[in-house]
Amino acid sequence: MNENRYLTFALGKGRLANKTMELLEEIGITCEEMKDKDSRKLIFVNEELKLKFFLAKGPDVPTYVEYGAADIGVVGKDTILEENRRVYEVLDLGYGKCRMCVCGPKSAADLLRHHEMIRVATKYPNIAKDYFYNKKHQTVDIIKLNGSVELGPIVKLADVIVDIVETGSTLKENGLKVLEEICPLSARMIVNQVSMQMEPERIKKLISDIRGNWPEKPYNIGM
Repeated sequence: MNENRYLTFALGKGRLANKTMELLEEIGITCEEMKDKDSRKLIFVNEELKLKFFLAKGPDVPTYVEYGAADIGVVGKDTILEENRRVYEVLDLGYGKCRMCVCGPKSAADLLRHHEMIRVATKYPNIAKDYFYNKKHQTVDIIKLNGSVELGPIVKLADVIVDIVETGSTLKENGLKVLEEICPLSARMIVNQVSMQMEPERIKKLISDIRGNWPEKPYNIGM
């Protein structure tokens, strides 16, 4: 191990980053600079532990990790699936739980059941394509949207949507329901493939410490 080398974390902005720092504090890893809400710094450092942290938009975290700008990242499983980057997924951290689902009006259930040609609106075209083409073997027209995908079926742009479902309240308010579940989602820890070889002791100790101390009981999925 290189004693002078910093281990760098890329964290998805928002609740995920806050929960992750809470997790790390449970095992004695803190970064006081990150607690300054007025700070305009982009990189936060713990000199004593030789750690660096930066915040990024969720979809960018796997990119930073794949290319080695960060050794470790924490991001939602949905982002990992959608971005499909070359990284090691090592821990399911157990928080940020939700589901990736196919949703739509009740009448769309028959379209799914009979594998009819349908239009699917989604922020996650790669996840949708993999699900319909490779798992259901159903030909669909996938429409990429960036905003409220629930609008798709309402304005007749699409028959169904593929989206994250947490409580389902937004669906219910708009006359939609979960028709099929694609997969469960939660926050995951990912590691750069080269970093795992260069810093195996530090990274494996981090994983071990998290598993042993975090009340959400994360479990090892990649090693």
